[in-house]
Amino acid sequence: MAIRGATAVEIAESVRDLITAGELAPADPLPPVRALAADLGVNRNTVAAAYRQLVVAGVAETHGRGGTVVAGTPQLAREGAGFGGGLTDLASGNPDPLLLPDVLAAAGRGGYRPQLYGAPAVDPGLLEWATAHFAEDLPDRPFRVLVANGAADATERLLTAHLTRGDAVAVEDPCFLASIGTLRLNGYRTAPVAVDHAGMRPQALRAALESGARAVVCTPRAHNPTGASLTAGRAAELRAVLAAHPGVLVVEDDHFSAVSAVPYHRVTPTGTATWGLVRSVSKFLGPDLRLALVAADRETARRLETRLSAGTMWVSLLLQHTVRELLRDPDVRALHDRARRAYAARSALLVGELAAHGIGVPAAHRPDGLNVWVDLDRRARPVVEALARRGWAVRPGDLFAAGPADRQALRITTATLTGALARRFAADLAAVLDRPHAV
Repeated sequence: MAIRGATAVEIAESVRDLITAGELAPADPLPPVRALAADLGVNRNTVAAAYRQLVVAGVAETHGRGGTVVAGTPQLAREGAGFGGGLTDLASGNPDPLLLPDVLAAAGRGGYRPQLYGAPAVDPGLLEWATAHFAEDLPDRPFRVLVANGAADATERLLTAHLTRGDAVAVEDPCFLASIGTLRLNGYRTAPVAVDHAGMRPQALRAALESGARAVVCTPRAHNPTGASLTAGRAAELRAVLAAHPGVLVVEDDHFSAVSAVPYHRVTPTGTATWGLVRSVSKFLGPDLRLALVAADRETARRLETRLSAGTMWVSLLLQHTVRELLRDPDVRALHDRARRAYAARSALLVGELAAHGIGVPAAHRPDGLNVWVDLDRRARPVVEALARRGWAVRPGDLFAAGPADRQALRITTATLTGALARRFAADLAAVLDRPHAV
């Protein structure tokens, strides 16, 4: 390996050339700063500056005392991963297919006509519906509505519209897998914010902001993975914290909106300059629609619009047409009411069965959404493996860690849970944990 150069730019370019040529591979260490400076006859600050450029560009990463190494493509956990071996799936995070509407029937309604380049980037009917829908929760501020390819895409576009690599983003800890992936792939630093049954903890958010976080991504209800939702009081506390940082971008990922069992409580203060409220349709119309509605301040909307123009990256107008027809359909709204009751009942069912075996979630916590979070008093991975031997697939909590301190826990998807399954699973988990029957 022959790194060359007399300036920071030249040294950084030399390292990149070696990576391109295959002489440096992911995880390969770069020479210590002092040693390379001596070899090149330059000041060590010059080498340190070159390494910083490589880190900011995502080409290298620092490991503290482990030095600087060549960065590789992050290996990210994802939702919906297949679980073989005949396991009962309580791990995928998917909605119940029986509680999703008929997408193909909706696509055929409403007189859709093929669209060409230059057509409006947002379906006019969907824009009208979404504007009225968002206005109910945003009565005190002007906003514009855009459409993105799902919640993860919307969140990524909002962040990249305002941030650069190396910026810190405050996120819940534990955190939604897609958010973890977005931060890692874009080179943002994670500022983990602890959560409890009512969502982000105000003191933890304050600490993240005071440490330099330039954006906050918050789930106002049905937090994945814990099922936590903001109370009115907690939302007010978080608004007070954020009000002291009006220049921070605030993104609210209200992914479960139409089928949530709890009301929406806004966390973004009126004085926040840049913000976005994201509502995906994946959980209640179907994951394959890949569509999210975004309400944002006018400047943020303008920046997003340049990335979602009708000539390049617009969201399929056929999908928008289909979503519009579904959202306007009274039968679909009735299905959402049914789903809201079903998901709440299924998570409560599991919580009750676990409590009967002395396995509990905090008494104040009534999880909303598709998952239940169970804290453990031991390492989660062996528990997950023992449950798999008994025929169950669940997720270990460490997959969702946004910070270095892993909470030992299980995330259990309850979307399709029945009474019989809940009883069997609770009994098997109790046996694995060696808990005496508590009834």
